[in-house]
Amino acid sequence: MGKYASGKRSLAISDRSGMAYPYTEMVREWNGSLVHKSEYEPKQPQLEPKPAGSDPQALYNPRPQPASKTSLILLSNNPFESVIYAGTTYVNVFSLDHQRSAGDVVRFRGPPVVTTAGPGGVNEDDLKNLQAFGNIPTFDNVSDLNNTSGFTIALGQIDSGGNVTGATTTDALTTPINYFYITSTSNATTGNVKGGGANCSAGPVTLGVVNG
Repeated sequence: MGKYASGKRSLAISDRSGMAYPYTEMVREWNGSLVHKSEYEPKQPQLEPKPAGSDPQALYNPRPQPASKTSLILLSNNPFESVIYAGTTYVNVFSLDHQRSAGDVVRFRGPPVVTTAGPGGVNEDDLKNLQAFGNIPTFDNVSDLNNTSGFTIALGQIDSGGNVTGATTTDALTTPINYFYITSTSNATTGNVKGGGANCSAGPVTLGVVNG
């Protein structure tokens, strides 16, 4: 098999400058060009970017915020109003900016009351009292607001003529919906009577543990 000459007395023409240089001083660039070693330029690093891995997303041992749970909303004093329309008793409920939807099931509860005093002791948990909810007092012969199954609500405020107002809004920030109403199984005596007393609340049928 033939061999190549060493070229120690030969010249080579540079692909960059077109000048003649000693053959043995020529080098090959990354693009295939044969140039003199004084003309050599390494490949631009930007032409060979290193692959960038994706940023890590997951956290080790995370503690995400638990999903929100429906809680009680404290109502103002005497938030209920009886209404008689076409022989049926309705109850308007005032709940400022309640953000509920038609068809929601809402249970009403009376004011919290202490049923059993804590036993005392050094443990902080032993110092707590066992509490329950009192009944909402009857007014205008409406006595079913303590129904533990709750009521399906409709939005707005109904009157004795069956007209419903305040069921919609074009700007929930400045003009929120503040009323909803339920159909009562009681028979109101006169209608247009407010009641309920203080510290009543509206919430889900079953209360869940928050952050428990």
